[in-house]
Amino acid sequence: MLDLLQGLFSSHETLGRLVSGGGRIVLILLFAWILIAMLQRGIRALRIRIASRFDDREAVKRAETLGRVARYIVAVVVSLVAGMLVLGELGVSLAPILGAAGVAGLAVGFGAQSLVKDFFTGFFLLLENQIRQGDVVKLGEHSGLVEEVTLRYVQLRDYEGHVHIVPNGMITSVINMSRGHAQAVMDVGVSYTTDLDRAMAVMHEVARQMREDPAHCGRILDDLEMAGVERWDDSAVVLRARLRVAPLEQWTVRREYLKRLKLAFDRAGIEIPFPQLTVHLPNGLAAQPQR
Repeated sequence: MLDLLQGLFSSHETLGRLVSGGGRIVLILLFAWILIAMLQRGIRALRIRIASRFDDREAVKRAETLGRVARYIVAVVVSLVAGMLVLGELGVSLAPILGAAGVAGLAVGFGAQSLVKDFFTGFFLLLENQIRQGDVVKLGEHSGLVEEVTLRYVQLRDYEGHVHIVPNGMITSVINMSRGHAQAVMDVGVSYTTDLDRAMAVMHEVARQMREDPAHCGRILDDLEMAGVERWDDSAVVLRARLRVAPLEQWTVRREYLKRLKLAFDRAGIEIPFPQLTVHLPNGLAAQPQR
């Protein structure tokens, strides 16, 4: 009889511990779910509040990307902590698991360090607003129009239509050609017999006419800036000038300016030289006719 009573009390205590442990596990999971929902809702509200202050659509998209990353990180961290607490309630020792996880994490870290580098670099590219969709950039040997920016890669399309996928971890420098304003730089060669002051005056006049043209006045932001003589080539004196233009308009303005300048030089009689070779013969030596 005594043994029966002891067995009943032992079973009751075991059942009580199971019920108590199960209740704590439910509370842990419920609390983790509520915490994740609250933190993600707070991040979403903060992102909406920040995005409402931006008029730039790309800035809004960047804020959405960063908010999505932050929500994912919150969910992962809270879930990992909740999982370890649940394992502790089940009586599973966490020390061997943490040790094994550390070794596995070290192995994975060595194998996937380039992927981790891609994500970290991509995060700061978005955070610091170095690259936006629609920009024209040069990333090392790759250049083109930015079609997509993610945490892992940047997708570019060059002038020939080729798509370049550049992992963020490989980006060491960014040359962005679409911010604020651009400069259309022109190197113009004239012959050595040309009056340089007259040639520069013609260049200024062509730039003035372009600024007055309704088709180009919105592209050009300032008057022509004449740098002067850039160098002496074998057959030409090279004059350098530039125009401050709107972003991404430097190539269009440069092509149109050079086209108009060629016509203006022709009207003014200013020679645009081509490579020439002068042969000097010793005295008394005549050139032999070719057969």
